[in-house]
Amino acid sequence: MILLTAATAFADYSSDIKALGSDKSSSDTDRLTKLFAIEWNNSMLEYPEFATSVGFPGQDGRWTDSSLEAIKRREAQSGPVLEILKGIDRAKLSKADQLNYDLYRRDVEMGIEGDKFPGEYLVMTQLGGVHSDIAQTLEAMPRATVENYENILSRLRGSPKIIDQNIELLKLGVAAGVTPPKVTLGALPDQIKALIKDDAIKSPVLVPFTDFPSSIPPEEQTRLKEEAVRVFNEQVRPSLQKLHDYVAVEYLPKTRETVGWSGLPNGEAWYAYRVRSSTTTDLSPEKIHEIGLSEVKRIRGEMDKIIAETKFKGGFKEFLAFLRTDPQFYYDKPEELLAGYRDIAKRIDPELAKQFGMLPRLTYGVKPIPDYSAKSSPAAYYFSGSEKAGRPGWFVANTYALKSRPKWQMECLTLHEAVPGHHLQISLAQEMGEVPEFRKHNSYTAFVEGWGLYAESLGSDLGLYKDPYSRFGALSFELWRAIRLVVDTGVHFKGWTRDQALQYMNETGANSEIDNEIELNRYIVWPAQALAYKIGQLKIRELRNFAQTELGNKFDIRAFHDTVLANGALPLDTLETVIKEWVQAQKTKGN
Repeated sequence: MILLTAATAFADYSSDIKALGSDKSSSDTDRLTKLFAIEWNNSMLEYPEFATSVGFPGQDGRWTDSSLEAIKRREAQSGPVLEILKGIDRAKLSKADQLNYDLYRRDVEMGIEGDKFPGEYLVMTQLGGVHSDIAQTLEAMPRATVENYENILSRLRGSPKIIDQNIELLKLGVAAGVTPPKVTLGALPDQIKALIKDDAIKSPVLVPFTDFPSSIPPEEQTRLKEEAVRVFNEQVRPSLQKLHDYVAVEYLPKTRETVGWSGLPNGEAWYAYRVRSSTTTDLSPEKIHEIGLSEVKRIRGEMDKIIAETKFKGGFKEFLAFLRTDPQFYYDKPEELLAGYRDIAKRIDPELAKQFGMLPRLTYGVKPIPDYSAKSSPAAYYFSGSEKAGRPGWFVANTYALKSRPKWQMECLTLHEAVPGHHLQISLAQEMGEVPEFRKHNSYTAFVEGWGLYAESLGSDLGLYKDPYSRFGALSFELWRAIRLVVDTGVHFKGWTRDQALQYMNETGANSEIDNEIELNRYIVWPAQALAYKIGQLKIRELRNFAQTELGNKFDIRAFHDTVLANGALPLDTLETVIKEWVQAQKTKGN
Protein backbone atom coordinates (compact mmCIF):
# COMPACT_ATOMS: atom_id res chain seq x y z
CA MET A 1 0.00 0.00 0.00
CA ILE A 2 1.10 3.61 -0.59
CA LEU A 3 0.87 5.76 2.51
CA LEU A 4 -0.66 9.03 1.39
CA THR A 5 -1.31 11.08 4.52
CA ALA A 6 0.42 10.92 7.86
CA ALA A 7 -2.70 11.24 10.02
CA THR A 8 -4.57 8.48 8.19
CA ALA A 9 -1.56 6.19 8.09
CA PHE A 10 -0.75 6.56 11.81
CA ALA A 11 -4.36 5.78 12.67
CA ASP A 12 -4.32 2.79 10.33
CA TYR A 13 -1.07 1.55 11.88
CA SER A 14 -2.38 1.73 15.45
CA SER A 15 -5.60 0.02 14.41
CA ASP A 16 -3.75 -2.71 12.49
CA ILE A 17 -1.37 -3.44 15.38
CA LYS A 18 -4.24 -3.57 17.86
CA ALA A 19 -6.21 -5.93 15.62
CA LEU A 20 -3.19 -8.18 15.09
CA GLY A 21 -2.53 -8.27 18.82
CA SER A 22 -6.03 -9.59 19.47
CA ASP A 23 -6.04 -12.01 16.51
CA LYS A 24 -6.36 -15.53 17.91
CA SER A 25 -7.60 -17.27 14.77
CA SER A 26 -4.76 -16.77 12.27
CA SER A 27 -1.80 -19.12 12.21
CA ASP A 28 1.49 -18.08 13.76
CA THR A 29 3.02 -17.83 10.29
CA ASP A 30 0.23 -15.58 9.03
CA ARG A 31 0.45 -13.30 12.06
CA LEU A 32 4.20 -12.97 11.64
CA THR A 33 3.81 -12.18 7.94
CA LYS A 34 1.14 -9.57 8.69
CA LEU A 35 3.32 -8.02 11.39
CA PHE A 36 6.26 -7.65 9.02
CA ALA A 37 4.06 -6.01 6.37
CA ILE A 38 2.48 -3.58 8.87
CA GLU A 39 5.84 -2.67 10.37
CA TRP A 40 7.56 -2.18 7.03
CA ASN A 41 4.84 0.12 5.72
CA ASN A 42 4.92 2.07 8.96
CA SER A 43 8.69 2.46 8.80
CA MET A 44 8.30 3.88 5.30
CA LEU A 45 5.94 6.51 6.69
CA GLU A 46 7.97 7.27 9.78
CA TYR A 47 11.24 7.55 7.86
CA PRO A 48 10.41 8.91 4.39
CA GLU A 49 14.07 9.54 3.51
CA PHE A 50 14.65 5.80 3.99
CA ALA A 51 11.59 5.14 1.82
CA THR A 52 13.17 7.23 -0.91
CA SER A 53 16.45 5.39 -0.50
CA VAL A 54 14.89 1.95 -0.98
CA GLY A 55 12.54 3.03 -3.76
CA PHE A 56 9.27 2.82 -1.81
CA PRO A 57 6.69 5.08 -3.51
CA GLY A 58 4.62 7.93 -2.14
CA GLN A 59 6.93 9.47 0.49
CA ASP A 60 9.45 11.47 -1.53
CA GLY A 61 8.05 14.90 -0.64
CA ARG A 62 8.31 14.52 3.15
CA TRP A 63 10.90 14.58 5.92
CA THR A 64 11.03 12.49 9.07
CA ASP A 65 9.23 14.24 11.91
CA SER A 66 12.06 14.98 14.33
CA SER A 67 9.96 16.57 17.04
CA LEU A 68 10.39 15.12 20.51
CA GLU A 69 6.70 14.19 20.44
CA ALA A 70 7.18 12.11 17.30
CA ILE A 71 10.32 10.48 18.68
CA LYS A 72 8.49 9.40 21.84
CA ARG A 73 5.53 8.18 19.79
CA ARG A 74 7.83 5.98 17.73
CA GLU A 75 9.45 4.62 20.86
CA ALA A 76 6.02 3.72 22.27
CA GLN A 77 5.24 1.63 19.20
CA SER A 78 7.81 -1.02 20.12
CA GLY A 79 6.03 -2.37 23.21
CA PRO A 80 2.89 -3.68 21.45
CA VAL A 81 5.05 -5.13 18.66
CA LEU A 82 7.12 -7.08 21.16
CA GLU A 83 3.97 -8.43 22.80
CA ILE A 84 2.76 -9.70 19.42
CA LEU A 85 6.10 -11.41 18.85
CA LYS A 86 5.96 -13.01 22.28
CA GLY A 87 2.51 -14.35 21.41
CA ILE A 88 3.78 -16.14 18.30
CA ASP A 89 4.88 -19.76 18.81
CA ARG A 90 8.34 -19.85 17.22
CA ALA A 91 8.32 -23.65 17.10
CA LYS A 92 5.39 -23.57 14.67
CA LEU A 93 7.28 -21.46 12.13
CA SER A 94 9.33 -22.71 9.19
CA LYS A 95 13.10 -22.59 9.55
CA ALA A 96 13.23 -19.52 7.30
CA ASP A 97 10.58 -17.75 9.36
CA GLN A 98 12.33 -18.70 12.57
CA LEU A 99 15.34 -16.74 11.34
CA ASN A 100 13.09 -13.82 10.37
CA TYR A 101 11.43 -13.98 13.79
CA ASP A 102 14.72 -14.14 15.69
CA LEU A 103 16.22 -11.19 13.84
CA TYR A 104 13.15 -9.00 14.19
CA ARG A 105 12.66 -9.78 17.86
CA ARG A 106 16.32 -9.07 18.51
CA ASP A 107 16.01 -5.70 16.75
CA VAL A 108 12.88 -4.75 18.68
CA GLU A 109 14.34 -5.74 22.04
CA MET A 110 17.62 -3.93 21.37
CA GLY A 111 15.62 -0.88 20.28
CA ILE A 112 13.58 -0.87 23.46
CA GLU A 113 16.73 -1.17 25.55
CA GLY A 114 18.36 1.67 23.62
CA ASP A 115 15.35 3.98 24.00
CA LYS A 116 16.24 4.62 27.63
CA PHE A 117 19.32 6.52 26.46
CA PRO A 118 18.67 10.03 25.00
CA GLY A 119 20.46 9.60 21.68
CA GLU A 120 17.94 11.95 20.06
CA TYR A 121 19.81 14.88 21.64
CA LEU A 122 23.00 14.06 19.72
CA VAL A 123 21.63 14.94 16.29
CA MET A 124 24.62 16.98 15.09
CA THR A 125 28.32 16.23 15.12
CA GLN A 126 31.24 17.02 12.85
CA LEU A 127 30.25 13.86 10.95
CA GLY A 128 26.93 15.35 9.90
CA GLY A 129 23.53 16.58 10.92
CA VAL A 130 20.36 18.08 9.53
CA HIS A 131 22.33 20.43 7.26
CA SER A 132 24.23 17.66 5.48
CA ASP A 133 21.18 15.36 5.53
CA ILE A 134 19.22 17.95 3.54
CA ALA A 135 21.92 18.39 0.91
CA GLN A 136 22.69 14.68 0.55
CA THR A 137 19.05 13.57 0.50
CA LEU A 138 18.04 16.08 -2.16
CA GLU A 139 21.03 15.16 -4.33
CA ALA A 140 20.25 11.42 -4.07
CA MET A 141 16.54 11.73 -4.91
CA PRO A 142 15.13 10.48 -8.23
CA ARG A 143 15.32 13.14 -10.96
CA ALA A 144 13.83 11.58 -14.06
CA THR A 145 10.45 13.37 -14.17
CA VAL A 146 8.84 16.70 -13.35
CA GLU A 147 7.03 14.93 -10.51
CA ASN A 148 10.42 13.89 -9.09
CA TYR A 149 11.48 17.53 -9.07
CA GLU A 150 8.23 18.62 -7.45
CA ASN A 151 9.06 16.18 -4.65
CA ILE A 152 12.49 17.76 -4.30
CA LEU A 153 10.85 21.17 -4.07
CA SER A 154 8.43 19.86 -1.47
CA ARG A 155 11.32 18.70 0.69
CA LEU A 156 13.11 21.97 0.08
CA ARG A 157 10.07 23.85 1.40
CA GLY A 158 9.95 21.53 4.41
CA SER A 159 13.60 22.05 5.33
CA PRO A 160 13.06 25.01 7.72
CA LYS A 161 10.69 22.93 9.84
CA ILE A 162 13.11 20.06 10.36
CA ILE A 163 15.95 22.51 11.01
CA ASP A 164 13.84 24.09 13.77
CA GLN A 165 13.07 20.64 15.18
CA ASN A 166 16.75 19.79 15.31
CA ILE A 167 17.63 23.09 16.98
CA GLU A 168 15.04 22.26 19.64
CA LEU A 169 16.63 18.83 20.19
CA LEU A 170 20.05 20.46 20.57
CA LYS A 171 18.62 22.84 23.18
CA LEU A 172 17.10 19.94 25.10
CA GLY A 173 20.45 18.17 24.95
CA VAL A 174 22.21 21.17 26.47
CA ALA A 175 19.64 21.28 29.28
CA ALA A 176 20.12 17.54 29.93
CA GLY A 177 23.91 17.66 29.74
CA VAL A 178 23.90 15.43 26.65
CA THR A 179 26.11 16.97 23.96
CA PRO A 180 29.12 15.93 21.87
CA PRO A 181 32.50 17.01 23.22
CA LYS A 182 33.38 20.59 22.36
CA VAL A 183 36.81 19.62 21.04
CA THR A 184 35.29 17.64 18.15
CA LEU A 185 32.94 20.31 16.81
CA GLY A 186 35.23 23.01 15.50
CA ALA A 187 34.42 22.36 11.83
CA LEU A 188 30.65 22.21 12.29
CA PRO A 189 29.80 25.93 11.82
CA ASP A 190 31.86 26.07 8.63
CA GLN A 191 30.10 22.97 7.30
CA ILE A 192 26.76 24.74 7.69
CA LYS A 193 28.15 27.99 6.30
CA ALA A 194 29.34 26.16 3.18
CA LEU A 195 25.69 25.56 2.26
CA ILE A 196 24.75 29.25 2.60
CA LYS A 197 25.56 30.93 -0.71
CA ASP A 198 24.60 34.42 -1.85
CA ASP A 199 24.07 32.91 -5.28
CA ALA A 200 21.50 30.29 -4.37
CA ILE A 201 22.20 27.98 -7.29
CA LYS A 202 25.78 27.55 -6.07
CA SER A 203 24.63 26.03 -2.79
CA PRO A 204 25.14 22.24 -2.52
CA VAL A 205 21.49 22.11 -1.45
CA LEU A 206 20.40 22.98 -5.01
CA VAL A 207 22.64 20.53 -6.87
CA PRO A 208 19.61 18.76 -8.45
CA PHE A 209 18.67 22.01 -10.17
CA THR A 210 22.06 22.46 -11.84
CA ASP A 211 21.99 19.28 -13.90
CA PHE A 212 18.59 18.36 -15.34
CA PRO A 213 18.13 15.17 -17.37
CA SER A 214 16.99 15.51 -20.97
CA SER A 215 13.64 13.99 -19.98
CA ILE A 216 12.68 17.34 -18.37
CA PRO A 217 11.44 19.86 -21.00
CA PRO A 218 13.49 23.10 -21.14
CA GLU A 219 10.58 25.30 -20.07
CA GLU A 220 10.02 23.07 -17.03
CA GLN A 221 13.72 23.21 -16.19
CA THR A 222 13.52 26.98 -16.10
CA ARG A 223 10.39 26.99 -13.95
CA LEU A 224 11.71 24.42 -11.48
CA LYS A 225 15.07 26.15 -11.14
CA GLU A 226 13.46 29.53 -10.55
CA GLU A 227 11.19 28.08 -7.90
CA ALA A 228 14.11 26.34 -6.18
CA VAL A 229 16.09 29.59 -6.09
CA ARG A 230 13.07 31.45 -4.69
CA VAL A 231 12.47 28.88 -1.95
CA PHE A 232 16.15 28.82 -1.06
CA ASN A 233 16.40 32.61 -0.85
CA GLU A 234 13.16 33.13 1.06
CA GLN A 235 13.09 30.08 3.35
CA VAL A 236 16.12 27.79 3.30
CA ARG A 237 18.99 30.29 3.50
CA PRO A 238 17.50 32.14 6.50
CA SER A 239 16.87 28.82 8.21
CA LEU A 240 20.41 27.57 7.59
CA GLN A 241 21.74 30.89 8.84
CA LYS A 242 19.65 30.48 11.98
CA LEU A 243 21.13 27.00 12.47
CA HIS A 244 24.65 28.28 11.90
CA ASP A 245 24.25 31.13 14.37
CA TYR A 246 22.73 28.92 17.04
CA VAL A 247 25.46 26.28 16.70
CA ALA A 248 28.34 28.76 16.56
CA VAL A 249 27.18 31.27 19.16
CA GLU A 250 25.00 29.34 21.63
CA TYR A 251 25.51 25.59 21.25
CA LEU A 252 29.27 25.14 20.97
CA PRO A 253 30.13 27.15 24.11
CA LYS A 254 27.73 24.95 26.10
CA THR A 255 28.95 21.57 24.85
CA ARG A 256 30.85 19.36 27.25
CA GLU A 257 34.56 19.45 27.99
CA THR A 258 34.85 15.69 28.61
CA VAL A 259 35.51 13.30 25.71
CA GLY A 260 34.57 9.83 27.00
CA TRP A 261 30.99 8.53 26.94
CA SER A 262 31.34 8.15 30.69
CA GLY A 263 31.04 11.94 30.83
CA LEU A 264 27.36 11.68 29.89
CA PRO A 265 24.49 10.87 32.26
CA ASN A 266 24.38 7.06 32.67
CA GLY A 267 27.26 7.05 30.21
CA GLU A 268 28.93 3.82 31.35
CA ALA A 269 25.75 1.80 30.85
CA TRP A 270 25.12 3.61 27.58
CA TYR A 271 28.58 2.70 26.27
CA ALA A 272 28.17 -0.93 27.34
CA TYR A 273 24.92 -1.04 25.39
CA ARG A 274 26.56 0.46 22.33
CA VAL A 275 29.37 -2.11 22.49
CA ARG A 276 26.88 -4.98 22.50
CA SER A 277 24.79 -3.38 19.77
CA SER A 278 27.73 -2.60 17.51
CA THR A 279 29.61 -5.89 17.85
CA THR A 280 26.52 -8.17 18.26
CA THR A 281 28.54 -9.99 20.93
CA ASP A 282 28.77 -10.07 24.71
CA LEU A 283 32.48 -9.20 24.65
CA SER A 284 33.36 -6.79 27.44
CA PRO A 285 35.18 -3.52 26.71
CA GLU A 286 38.14 -4.91 28.66
CA LYS A 287 38.31 -8.04 26.50
CA ILE A 288 37.99 -5.98 23.31
CA HIS A 289 40.85 -3.75 24.51
CA GLU A 290 43.02 -6.85 25.01
CA ILE A 291 42.13 -8.21 21.57
CA GLY A 292 43.14 -4.87 20.09
CA LEU A 293 46.54 -4.87 21.79
CA SER A 294 47.19 -8.43 20.61
CA GLU A 295 46.20 -7.65 17.03
CA VAL A 296 48.32 -4.50 16.98
CA LYS A 297 51.36 -6.53 18.00
CA ARG A 298 50.70 -9.24 15.38
CA ILE A 299 50.09 -6.82 12.50
CA ARG A 300 53.11 -4.67 13.35
CA GLY A 301 55.21 -7.83 13.08
CA GLU A 302 53.86 -8.47 9.58
CA MET A 303 54.61 -4.89 8.58
CA ASP A 304 58.18 -5.18 9.81
CA LYS A 305 58.64 -8.22 7.51
CA ILE A 306 57.57 -6.14 4.50
CA ILE A 307 59.97 -3.34 5.44
CA ALA A 308 62.77 -5.90 5.52
CA GLU A 309 61.61 -7.29 2.15
CA THR A 310 62.03 -3.86 0.52
CA LYS A 311 65.65 -3.61 1.77
CA PHE A 312 64.79 -0.22 3.24
CA LYS A 313 67.50 1.18 5.49
CA GLY A 314 65.61 2.20 8.59
CA GLY A 315 62.85 1.21 10.99
CA PHE A 316 59.07 1.53 11.07
CA LYS A 317 58.95 5.30 11.60
CA GLU A 318 61.56 6.00 8.95
CA PHE A 319 59.72 3.79 6.46
CA LEU A 320 56.49 5.65 7.19
CA ALA A 321 58.25 8.97 6.68
CA PHE A 322 59.43 7.70 3.28
CA LEU A 323 55.91 6.56 2.31
CA ARG A 324 54.36 9.83 3.49
CA THR A 325 56.77 12.18 1.73
CA ASP A 326 57.99 10.58 -1.48
CA PRO A 327 56.13 12.21 -4.42
CA GLN A 328 55.83 8.86 -6.25
CA PHE A 329 53.12 7.83 -3.79
CA TYR A 330 50.75 10.78 -4.36
CA TYR A 331 48.58 12.31 -7.04
CA ASP A 332 48.75 16.03 -7.78
CA LYS A 333 45.15 16.56 -8.90
CA PRO A 334 41.78 15.41 -7.51
CA GLU A 335 40.70 14.03 -10.88
CA GLU A 336 43.86 11.89 -11.00
CA LEU A 337 43.05 10.39 -7.62
CA LEU A 338 39.50 9.56 -8.72
CA ALA A 339 40.78 8.07 -11.98
CA GLY A 340 43.18 5.94 -9.93
CA TYR A 341 40.31 4.56 -7.87
CA ARG A 342 38.27 3.86 -11.01
CA ASP A 343 41.18 1.97 -12.53
CA ILE A 344 41.51 -0.22 -9.43
CA ALA A 345 37.79 -0.96 -9.47
CA LYS A 346 37.92 -1.93 -13.15
CA ARG A 347 40.77 -4.35 -12.41
CA ILE A 348 38.85 -5.98 -9.55
CA ASP A 349 35.52 -6.45 -11.34
CA PRO A 350 36.50 -9.25 -13.77
CA GLU A 351 38.27 -11.18 -11.00
CA LEU A 352 35.25 -11.39 -8.70
CA ALA A 353 33.88 -14.57 -10.30
CA LYS A 354 36.90 -16.46 -8.95
CA GLN A 355 35.79 -15.76 -5.40
CA PHE A 356 31.99 -15.46 -5.67
CA GLY A 357 29.21 -17.43 -7.31
CA MET A 358 26.68 -14.66 -6.67
CA LEU A 359 27.29 -11.12 -7.91
CA PRO A 360 24.88 -8.17 -7.67
CA ARG A 361 23.05 -6.65 -10.62
CA LEU A 362 23.36 -3.11 -9.28
CA THR A 363 26.17 -1.02 -10.72
CA TYR A 364 28.45 1.36 -8.83
CA GLY A 365 30.63 4.37 -9.54
CA VAL A 366 33.30 6.57 -7.97
CA LYS A 367 32.79 10.25 -7.07
CA PRO A 368 34.33 12.79 -4.68
CA ILE A 369 33.14 13.64 -1.17
CA PRO A 370 31.37 17.04 -1.29
CA ASP A 371 33.68 19.97 -0.58
CA TYR A 372 31.60 21.25 2.32
CA SER A 373 32.22 18.11 4.39
CA ALA A 374 35.54 16.80 3.01
CA LYS A 375 37.76 18.43 5.63
CA SER A 376 36.23 16.42 8.49
CA SER A 377 35.38 13.27 6.50
CA PRO A 378 37.29 9.97 6.27
CA ALA A 379 39.37 8.90 3.29
CA ALA A 380 36.34 7.30 1.64
CA TYR A 381 32.91 5.83 2.29
CA TYR A 382 30.18 3.93 0.49
CA PHE A 383 26.79 5.44 -0.35
CA SER A 384 24.39 2.59 -1.03
CA GLY A 385 22.39 2.44 -4.22
CA SER A 386 18.98 0.98 -4.96
CA GLU A 387 17.78 -0.86 -8.04
CA LYS A 388 14.19 0.07 -7.20
CA ALA A 389 15.07 3.74 -6.88
CA GLY A 390 17.22 3.68 -10.01
CA ARG A 391 20.31 4.80 -8.11
CA PRO A 392 23.76 3.18 -8.42
CA GLY A 393 25.99 2.56 -5.45
CA TRP A 394 28.75 5.13 -4.94
CA PHE A 395 32.29 4.74 -3.70
CA VAL A 396 32.83 8.29 -2.41
CA ALA A 397 36.48 9.30 -2.13
CA ASN A 398 38.05 12.23 -0.29
CA THR A 399 40.09 14.53 -2.55
CA TYR A 400 40.84 17.07 0.21
CA ALA A 401 44.52 17.33 1.26
CA LEU A 402 45.85 15.11 -1.54
CA LYS A 403 49.21 14.66 0.16
CA SER A 404 47.43 12.67 2.87
CA ARG A 405 45.85 10.25 0.30
CA PRO A 406 48.68 7.83 -0.57
CA LYS A 407 48.46 5.46 -3.52
CA TRP A 408 49.59 2.57 -1.33
CA GLN A 409 46.28 2.66 0.58
CA MET A 410 44.01 2.96 -2.44
CA GLU A 411 43.66 -0.72 -3.33
CA CYS A 412 42.49 -1.81 0.11
CA LEU A 413 40.12 1.19 0.32
CA THR A 414 38.52 0.17 -2.97
CA LEU A 415 38.21 -3.44 -1.81
CA HIS A 416 36.50 -2.28 1.38
CA GLU A 417 34.15 0.43 0.14
CA ALA A 418 33.28 -0.94 -3.32
CA VAL A 419 33.95 -4.54 -4.31
CA PRO A 420 34.00 -7.09 -2.88
CA GLY A 421 33.22 -5.02 0.20
CA HIS A 422 30.23 -2.79 0.85
CA HIS A 423 28.80 -2.50 -2.65
CA LEU A 424 28.81 -6.23 -3.26
CA GLN A 425 27.47 -7.19 0.18
CA ILE A 426 24.81 -4.50 0.51
CA SER A 427 23.59 -4.86 -3.06
CA LEU A 428 23.30 -8.65 -2.77
CA ALA A 429 21.29 -8.18 0.41
CA GLN A 430 18.89 -5.80 -1.37
CA GLU A 431 18.50 -8.33 -4.18
CA MET A 432 17.51 -11.24 -1.91
CA GLY A 433 14.33 -12.96 -3.03
CA GLU A 434 11.50 -14.18 -0.80
CA VAL A 435 12.39 -12.54 2.50
CA PRO A 436 10.64 -9.78 4.46
CA GLU A 437 11.72 -6.32 3.30
CA PHE A 438 13.46 -5.47 6.57
CA ARG A 439 15.92 -8.31 5.95
CA LYS A 440 17.14 -6.66 2.75
CA HIS A 441 18.19 -3.55 4.64
CA ASN A 442 19.41 -4.92 7.98
CA SER A 443 22.70 -3.31 8.90
CA TYR A 444 24.43 -5.08 11.77
CA THR A 445 27.65 -3.09 11.90
CA ALA A 446 29.83 -6.03 12.94
CA PHE A 447 28.72 -7.95 9.85
CA VAL A 448 28.73 -5.07 7.35
CA GLU A 449 32.03 -3.53 8.44
CA GLY A 450 33.51 -6.88 9.39
CA TRP A 451 32.85 -8.01 5.83
CA GLY A 452 34.37 -4.79 4.48
CA LEU A 453 37.59 -5.40 6.42
CA TYR A 454 37.61 -9.09 5.48
CA ALA A 455 37.21 -8.02 1.83
CA GLU A 456 40.48 -6.11 2.09
CA SER A 457 42.26 -9.40 2.76
CA LEU A 458 41.08 -10.79 -0.60
CA GLY A 459 43.22 -8.35 -2.59
CA SER A 460 45.92 -10.83 -3.56
CA ASP A 461 43.28 -13.32 -4.72
CA LEU A 462 41.78 -10.58 -6.91
CA GLY A 463 44.97 -9.55 -8.66
CA LEU A 464 45.99 -6.68 -6.36
CA TYR A 465 48.75 -6.13 -3.77
CA LYS A 466 51.45 -6.96 -6.33
CA ASP A 467 54.02 -4.61 -4.80
CA PRO A 468 55.18 -4.47 -1.18
CA TYR A 469 53.90 -0.93 -0.72
CA SER A 470 50.28 -1.88 -1.44
CA ARG A 471 50.62 -4.91 0.84
CA PHE A 472 52.01 -2.62 3.52
CA GLY A 473 49.04 -0.32 2.87
CA ALA A 474 46.62 -3.19 3.43
CA LEU A 475 48.33 -4.05 6.69
CA SER A 476 48.30 -0.37 7.68
CA PHE A 477 44.52 -0.36 7.29
CA GLU A 478 44.15 -3.56 9.29
CA LEU A 479 46.41 -2.06 11.96
CA TRP A 480 44.21 1.03 11.97
CA ARG A 481 41.16 -1.14 12.75
CA ALA A 482 43.04 -2.96 15.53
CA ILE A 483 44.09 0.39 16.99
CA ARG A 484 40.41 1.34 17.06
CA LEU A 485 39.74 -1.47 19.54
CA VAL A 486 42.37 -0.05 21.85
CA VAL A 487 41.50 3.62 21.45
CA ASP A 488 37.69 3.39 21.49
CA THR A 489 37.67 1.35 24.69
CA GLY A 490 40.54 3.44 26.02
CA VAL A 491 38.61 6.70 25.69
CA HIS A 492 35.13 5.50 26.61
CA PHE A 493 35.90 2.73 29.12
CA LYS A 494 39.37 3.29 30.56
CA GLY A 495 39.21 7.07 30.83
CA TRP A 496 41.96 7.98 28.37
CA THR A 497 42.33 11.64 27.52
CA ARG A 498 42.14 12.78 23.91
CA ASP A 499 45.86 13.60 23.94
CA GLN A 500 46.66 10.16 25.33
CA ALA A 501 44.63 8.46 22.61
CA LEU A 502 46.11 10.62 19.86
CA GLN A 503 49.63 9.93 21.07
CA TYR A 504 48.97 6.18 20.98
CA MET A 505 47.60 6.42 17.42
CA ASN A 506 50.52 8.51 16.18
CA GLU A 507 53.13 6.27 17.78
CA THR A 508 51.56 2.95 16.84
CA GLY A 509 49.82 3.30 13.50
CA ALA A 510 50.67 4.22 9.92
CA ASN A 511 48.11 6.96 9.35
CA SER A 512 49.10 10.62 9.14
CA GLU A 513 48.56 12.85 12.14
CA ILE A 514 45.76 14.73 10.36
CA ASP A 515 43.97 11.45 9.61
CA ASN A 516 44.44 10.29 13.19
CA GLU A 517 42.89 13.48 14.53
CA ILE A 518 39.87 13.15 12.23
CA GLU A 519 39.50 9.48 13.09
CA LEU A 520 39.83 10.00 16.83
CA ASN A 521 37.13 12.67 16.76
CA ARG A 522 34.94 10.17 14.94
CA TYR A 523 35.44 7.52 17.65
CA ILE A 524 34.72 10.10 20.32
CA VAL A 525 31.31 11.11 18.90
CA TRP A 526 30.38 7.66 17.53
CA PRO A 527 31.39 5.32 20.34
CA ALA A 528 31.69 1.55 19.77
CA GLN A 529 30.94 1.77 16.02
CA ALA A 530 34.65 1.48 15.32
CA LEU A 531 34.85 -1.77 17.31
CA ALA A 532 32.68 -3.61 14.80
CA TYR A 533 35.24 -3.78 11.98
CA LYS A 534 37.89 -5.94 13.61
CA ILE A 535 35.49 -7.98 15.72
CA GLY A 536 33.46 -8.84 12.62
CA GLN A 537 36.51 -9.58 10.49
CA LEU A 538 37.99 -11.86 13.13
CA LYS A 539 34.74 -13.84 13.31
CA ILE A 540 34.49 -14.26 9.52
CA ARG A 541 38.15 -15.31 9.37
CA GLU A 542 37.60 -17.72 12.26
CA LEU A 543 34.62 -19.28 10.46
CA ARG A 544 36.59 -19.58 7.21
CA ASN A 545 39.42 -21.34 9.02
CA PHE A 546 36.90 -23.63 10.71
CA ALA A 547 35.27 -24.50 7.37
CA GLN A 548 38.62 -25.15 5.66
CA THR A 549 39.77 -27.40 8.49
CA GLU A 550 36.51 -29.34 8.66
CA LEU A 551 36.01 -29.75 4.90
CA GLY A 552 39.54 -30.17 3.64
CA ASN A 553 39.46 -30.70 -0.14
CA LYS A 554 35.67 -30.26 -0.09
CA PHE A 555 36.09 -26.60 0.84
CA ASP A 556 34.97 -24.23 -1.94
CA ILE A 557 35.84 -20.58 -1.37
CA ARG A 558 33.10 -19.38 -3.73
CA ALA A 559 30.47 -21.41 -1.88
CA PHE A 560 31.78 -20.18 1.48
CA HIS A 561 31.56 -16.53 0.45
CA ASP A 562 28.11 -17.05 -1.05
CA THR A 563 26.92 -18.65 2.19
CA VAL A 564 28.28 -15.80 4.31
CA LEU A 565 26.39 -13.28 2.17
CA ALA A 566 23.28 -15.30 1.31
CA ASN A 567 21.15 -14.10 4.23
CA GLY A 568 22.08 -10.44 4.18
CA ALA A 569 23.61 -8.88 7.29
CA LEU A 570 23.41 -11.07 10.39
CA PRO A 571 24.47 -10.87 14.04
CA LEU A 572 27.77 -12.71 14.44
CA ASP A 573 26.34 -15.54 16.54
CA THR A 574 23.67 -16.15 13.89
CA LEU A 575 26.31 -16.12 11.15
CA GLU A 576 28.29 -18.73 13.09
CA THR A 577 25.22 -20.98 13.25
CA VAL A 578 24.62 -20.57 9.49
CA ILE A 579 28.21 -21.44 8.57
CA LYS A 580 28.42 -24.45 10.90
CA GLU A 581 25.16 -25.82 9.48
CA TRP A 582 26.54 -25.28 5.96
CA VAL A 583 29.75 -27.10 6.87
CA GLN A 584 27.78 -30.05 8.20
CA ALA A 585 25.69 -30.14 5.03
CA GLN A 586 28.84 -30.11 2.88
CA LYS A 587 30.28 -33.01 4.87
CA THR A 588 27.26 -35.18 4.20
CA LYS A 589 26.80 -34.12 0.56
CA GLY A 590 27.46 -37.01 -1.78
CA ASN A 591 27.81 -39.53 1.04
